[in-house]
Amino acid sequence: MEENTADVVIVGGGPVGTGLAIELGQRGIRTVLVERYPTPQQVPKGQNLTQRSVEHFHAWGIEKELRAARTVPKEYGIGGLTAYGTLTGDYHYDWLQRELVRPYYFTDNERLPQYRTEEVLRERVKTLPSVEVLYGWTGEDVQQDEDGVTVTLACRDGVGERRLRSAYAVGCDGSRSVIREKAGITQTQSDHDRLMVLLVFRSTGLHELLKRFPGKSFYNVLHPDLKGYWQFFGRVDLGNTWFFHAPVPPGTTRDNFDFSGYLHRAVGAEFDIEFEHVGFWDLRIATADSYRKGRIFIAGDAAHSHPPYGGYGINTGFEDARNLGWKLAARLQGWGGDSLLDSYDEERRPVFVSTARDFIEKSIESDRAFLENFDPARDRVAFEAEWKARGSGARAEVNAFSPNYRGSPIVCGKKGDSVSAVGTHEYRAVAGCHLAPQLQSDGRNIFECLSSGFTLVAYDGDDVVLKEFAAAAEQMGVPLDIALDDGGKAQDNYEARYILVRPDHFITWASEEPPLSARRILAQATGSSQ
Repeated sequence: MEENTADVVIVGGGPVGTGLAIELGQRGIRTVLVERYPTPQQVPKGQNLTQRSVEHFHAWGIEKELRAARTVPKEYGIGGLTAYGTLTGDYHYDWLQRELVRPYYFTDNERLPQYRTEEVLRERVKTLPSVEVLYGWTGEDVQQDEDGVTVTLACRDGVGERRLRSAYAVGCDGSRSVIREKAGITQTQSDHDRLMVLLVFRSTGLHELLKRFPGKSFYNVLHPDLKGYWQFFGRVDLGNTWFFHAPVPPGTTRDNFDFSGYLHRAVGAEFDIEFEHVGFWDLRIATADSYRKGRIFIAGDAAHSHPPYGGYGINTGFEDARNLGWKLAARLQGWGGDSLLDSYDEERRPVFVSTARDFIEKSIESDRAFLENFDPARDRVAFEAEWKARGSGARAEVNAFSPNYRGSPIVCGKKGDSVSAVGTHEYRAVAGCHLAPQLQSDGRNIFECLSSGFTLVAYDGDDVVLKEFAAAAEQMGVPLDIALDDGGKAQDNYEARYILVRPDHFITWASEEPPLSARRILAQATGSSQ
């Protein structure tokens, strides 16, 4: 039976799909979220949440709940470490120091197992009357026509079928996405020909061994034999449960490999181990060749997948949800043009391509070259000099990861700019970049002044300009709030008198001077014809 159900059907209720449902539900969009598992799967993947990702949780009204769900006490710390040879060896440096870019975001970063994050998201989605959740169902097919999309669902227990009718469908159903396949969206893959193992285990002894590194929650071991591929440990809680992923020989199974010995060699010491999970995955990077096919979209792992190096995956997926959500809402509510939906692919896909090329692949290649050229047993002085330089480079990498839409067609930026994950963190307001926080003259942070629609931040703004923006927005039906301030330090740091901020808190337009046409700027920002 076909049901005329919703504006948007989301297939896949993991963190990205549920985040998207919240984004849409908060905007009053009738949404059906389909998820096969009634409860989150207890595998501690996707733990590192950037400051930017926590900004999403703040916007979704659940930042406090997210922080309360963490499994490592706040006072312990959530930093990382890179070691050479073995985890307890002589060489190590701080790694992935996300606290270095904290001043450029409204919220602190966070770390907790993905299943705890999902629990928080699921509780939030329950409170949204415009969102219906179907647990225990999977997406089996999707078909589209000029008027909408039909999604066919199968009950996970094998009994029953449903057909949902909606204006749009979004596949958030993982790297083996059925929605992507049925929509005919192809992928480009970079296969590293490495079988990887994921181990989840309990050990109090490992906690005792690693007390020498206080405040660290994840550990990356570089070993010459592994050609730049990591042995990676992470805490699930404090003192007991851990996860580990690393390359293993082809053909490895649960029963033919000494996983305890492998862990002991990686750490450089023996300790107690009680395994809870043993799983395998192939190390490859895959990017969908488009994130949109007509009325069908994909997001998260359905659109892009890669090894869990640097915590980019879940954070990239959350940004997909935040980017796509307001654009679908704009189109459904009548104030966004169809080209606004095209901009989802034009913004998000190049960011992932850059993330994979400029950070993930580059990291593997850099580690491989380092291990081939430097060895403390061969030349200790040269090794130690390079090791020290790598520690400094790790700080630069955190600052350089700054996804931006500077070349986007819906951003009023400079000609020749391009969308990328590489950028700089700065307070200056730049079209296409994330808005940095600043205190206003009344003591509030600018993020406390932003609306769920567009916000024009105006420092001692000209009344004529403000009226022009307000009139254009009203005529076009664009939700626009105006945040007025006297200027001062915030304006000096932003180097702009006027800043037009999108619903996802990226900057559409920034200038010291009045615009030639407020209507033209809003039309470009919403993908609309004037």
